Amino acid sequence: MSPVLRKLLSALALGATLAIIGSSAAAHDYPTADRVLYVQECMRQYPGAHYEMVNKCSCVIDKIAAQVSPDDFDTMSTATNANSISGERGNMIRDSAGMQDQIKRFRTLQAAAKKSCFINVDAK
Repeated sequence: MSPVLRKLLSALALGATLAIIGSSAAAHDYPTADRVLYVQECMRQYPGAHYEMVNKCSCVIDKIAAQVSPDDFDTMSTATNANSISGERGNMIRDSAGMQDQIKRFRTLQAAAKKSCFINVDAK
């Protein structure tokens, strides 16, 4: 291998390494418990081979964490879960346009993340 090609490959490898490090550092730092609970719920919703689904569901929360702060994640996921509460308490969420926007955004983020992590939502 020529010295020029070797230097070029080294530079490309260094650039790729820095890009990987930079992208993981840019992700928000979610509490471990939040990540674990999300993965467990995902695995309940999409049963399959344990190791495969651990990786796919972890991928989903990583994709979401790259786009949403922990506080926004808490707000969106809480609103999404509370949206199904019946009675007056549920009406407070359902009647709030702001909360409905958060729910819609969260579901859109989840759908895109699940698709990119190869979770077949149609097989559910």
